[in-house]
Amino acid sequence: DSILRTMKLQTDADSLSAELQAITGADIRLIAAGKGIFDVRVNGRLIYSKYQTGRFPKPGEVTALLKPQT
Repeated sequence: DSILRTMKLQTDADSLSAELQAITGADIRLIAAGKGIFDVRVNGRLIYSKYQTGRFPKPGEVTALLKPQT
């Protein structure tokens, strides 16, 4: 069960990485930190934190946070 959960999280992280790269054209790197931590930072600024929300981001959620606010 733990192996399947880890594989699902890796798949979700890979999907988010591809989504961000497609939208921003930026070089996206996944950095393993352990302990279930999943943070998204842009230019050093925290955009999304799994620790703060208690969950992995939904598809499109992080990219929506990156769009300029109008």
